[in-house]
Amino acid sequence: MATSTTTTATEPYNAGTIPTLAAPEPEHCPGTGSELAGKADACDGCPNQLICASTPKGPDVDLPAIHRRMEGVRHKILVLSGKGGVGKSTFTSMLGWAFAQDADKEVGVMDLDICGPSMPTMMGAKGEQIHMSNSGWSPVYVADNLGMMSIGFMLPNDDDAIIWRGAKKSGLIKQFLKDVDWGNLDFLVVDTPPGTSDEHLSVNQYLKDTGVDGAVLVTTPQEVALLDVRKEIDFCRKAGIKVLGLVENMSGFVCPNCKGESFIFAPTTGGGKALAADMNIPFLGSVPLDPRIGRACDYGESFLDEYPDSPTSKAIMKIIRQVRESVGEPMEDDDGDEVVNDL
Repeated sequence: MATSTTTTATEPYNAGTIPTLAAPEPEHCPGTGSELAGKADACDGCPNQLICASTPKGPDVDLPAIHRRMEGVRHKILVLSGKGGVGKSTFTSMLGWAFAQDADKEVGVMDLDICGPSMPTMMGAKGEQIHMSNSGWSPVYVADNLGMMSIGFMLPNDDDAIIWRGAKKSGLIKQFLKDVDWGNLDFLVVDTPPGTSDEHLSVNQYLKDTGVDGAVLVTTPQEVALLDVRKEIDFCRKAGIKVLGLVENMSGFVCPNCKGESFIFAPTTGGGKALAADMNIPFLGSVPLDPRIGRACDYGESFLDEYPDSPTSKAIMKIIRQVRESVGEPMEDDDGDEVVNDL
């Protein structure tokens, strides 16, 4: 029997002991809706034990409303990263723009990075407001077939900090799913914050009945980023989320003038490709860094439309083709024929 001390949210930290972080795996966790939530043996040591114990039990009355809203969404794709600063939100915006290049597809982007909502700026919708109708909140449209939703549209000042605990974050996510009139979508791309916390658990729980197609994981080549991506892969497996593949972002630097490429973040342990092989997940490709991406995001422009000949744009479009194939929506060329992936 272990002799180390377990520290919970209600116990003072004792500097003379080494705290054990006890986080039960999902198969042992009774779930927040269970009568045993916060009371089961598996709950001992969990930092959320008191929250679960005090949460109202029984079926979530909002799930049927979420289910009705999501019935019209054909494919739901999460974009995850273990560490911040790897370009996850940038890649989410690229996914949205790329999917919307197909005029026959309806696309939505949901920004769940509640404490750091950057999607309004990246998508060219900064300063927009949410409008309501009889059918619910209306997404902010940045193109005829590309709508988005973010807490950034609700802030009275762009510099206001969102200082929320988990329950309030989960409540907003629930509103984005049940109160936003998404209509009929071919793709809903969900940008999540770094890590494996409240937002990730909530969106997976609320979408469980209607299904998530899978997650695209984003990393950079260096080991310090790969460390956290391994945890993200573990989270996906425990939560039952299919990993559509891993993207290695900022894998090199492309000079806009000579088109030469050099490496900035050295893949000291093999980078994303080696990690994908080691963890037995698809490797979608490497995306070189083009400094014009930052400018495009700052001005809310589609980098793919502005610089289609950039090696970065070509790498991203190869990845987009694979993502679409993985959810059963292969891209077609101008003649209506399926595009064969050439990776």
